Amino acid sequence: MIKDITLGQFFPGKSFIHLLDPRVKLLLSAVYIVSLFSARGLTAYALNLVWLLAAFASSKLNVRVIFKGLRPLVLIMAVTSALNIFYTPGREVWSWGPLTASAEGFQTAGYMIVRLVMLVSATFLLTYTTSPMTLTDALERVLAPLKKIKAPVHEFAMMITIALRFIPTLIEETDKIMSAQKARGADFESGRLISRAKALTPLLVPLFVSAFRRADELAVAMECRCYNGGGGRTRMRVLRCQKRDAAAVCVTLIVAAATVAFSALGFA
Repeated sequence: MIKDITLGQFFPGKSFIHLLDPRVKLLLSAVYIVSLFSARGLTAYALNLVWLLAAFASSKLNVRVIFKGLRPLVLIMAVTSALNIFYTPGREVWSWGPLTASAEGFQTAGYMIVRLVMLVSATFLLTYTTSPMTLTDALERVLAPLKKIKAPVHEFAMMITIALRFIPTLIEETDKIMSAQKARGADFESGRLISRAKALTPLLVPLFVSAFRRADELAVAMECRCYNGGGGRTRMRVLRCQKRDAAAVCVTLIVAAATVAFSALGFA
């Protein structure tokens, strides 16, 4: 399960999605999230699904990577679906004691699962196709107007990017610690859910020690390179939007507008 978490990883490439301006990719992700939460009915969801599938096809990413990243969400989706099925009022389909499943509950749970999968997949697409340094630059450019009110935009963007960058590293470190403790007789896979959760407690101390050690090493390395924030810094790569960026924005806005229109008109 630990190895299945792929958030924060970057897969280099020269695809259409890889070559998009990172600022545009941030904008497209935001518009797509708004479009997803505005969707009502199968037509609106199908339209957003087609957009997402086209984006992944353009990125030329391995399909296995996508499904691998979604695997840790199975438990969350199962629990949330059960809550929607049994606690959404409507026409009764099945009942057992105090639990009553409704047809509206099943419909809500289905839409919730589809929305969650597409939302997480779109987020993965952003991190899979954008390097941490490029993402930092894009975040700083997008949040640049906040500098007028003395907001630490550069530091905030750097902090977010470092956090994303260290997710795969900490996952790898956790897997190593689990393997070492398994070799010493630790059992993380048998027993009830509560027992397995308690068995993971010994992982926390070495994991936190490792995280703080890496953070200290990174801070020392940045100080040795005379890093002092965003003041007076120049950029090796100047971001410029091109025709492909304009085309991607137009298509995404059309999909979002169609989604809102279909949802407002009550398309099934």
